[in-house]
Amino acid sequence: MKKKTRLFSSRKSFHLSKEIAHFYGDILGNINFLEFSDGEYEPDFEQSVRGTSVFLIGSTLPPAENLMELLFMCDAAKRASAKKITLVIPYFGWGRQDRKEKKRTPIGAKLVSNLMTVSGATKIITMDLHANQIQGFFEIPVENLDASTLFIEYIKQLELDCLTIASPDIGGAKRARNYASILNAEVVICYKERKQANNIDFMNIIGNVKNKNVIIVDDLIDTANTISIASNLIKKKGAKSIRAIATHPIFSGSAYEKIETSSLEELVVTNTIKLDNKKNLKKITILNCAKIFAQVMRNFN
Repeated sequence: MKKKTRLFSSRKSFHLSKEIAHFYGDILGNINFLEFSDGEYEPDFEQSVRGTSVFLIGSTLPPAENLMELLFMCDAAKRASAKKITLVIPYFGWGRQDRKEKKRTPIGAKLVSNLMTVSGATKIITMDLHANQIQGFFEIPVENLDASTLFIEYIKQLELDCLTIASPDIGGAKRARNYASILNAEVVICYKERKQANNIDFMNIIGNVKNKNVIIVDDLIDTANTISIASNLIKKKGAKSIRAIATHPIFSGSAYEKIETSSLEELVVTNTIKLDNKKNLKKITILNCAKIFAQVMRNFN
């Protein structure tokens, strides 16, 4: 009997794709990648996808190779006559470029959405987009999953008293309020100013953190500059303990070292991006988001 669905993974997301396939109740199909000496590559599905519903799993974190690989896989599935092609993108890279900050800059997230649609995608499943309006950039259905169910369950198990939820910036205030309302906690906001990406010129805390158990909530951590400065500042303001949660652990540059030397007791992330096992992960707790993706994928089919 011919299979109705096929699951495939990009190379950098294989760690999570195996988990998703397990909870979905299937195995990953095989893809051969023909490598050229100049770095060009060409994916080739080993199994037929004709008339099937295909799930292509892969985070599109920079550099561009991860995005291009997923696009090539999608185009290959389209040209092999797949009936439906769902891109499962645990981390949607380039999402921070959701608007024009200056007069002569691109809207990168819109360009990426166009590329995915043109490549043949019929649906998108992702998690915690950096900006919700990115869903409107697509002309195809987008399911933006919420990792808060994982984090809230974990926080409740900690049984912290005097709990306060902190947003690392003004833009994350709504996210912090949502967590606080569910956890019956107070909210504080870290107000920061910066002239260029990843460099903070000034930060202050709006609200009281003295003798509080503070949890900073964010969608992603890149250089860990914001989270380390915020945790150190909150500690100086008299907090009892400081933790942080973030869906996407990008961890570029010296992020691991900044986390280790910061005032954070614990950083809780998901496995949308694979962490470097050679780095110090003593403060980092990883929650598995694969089951959430698998449940939604079953509903989509």
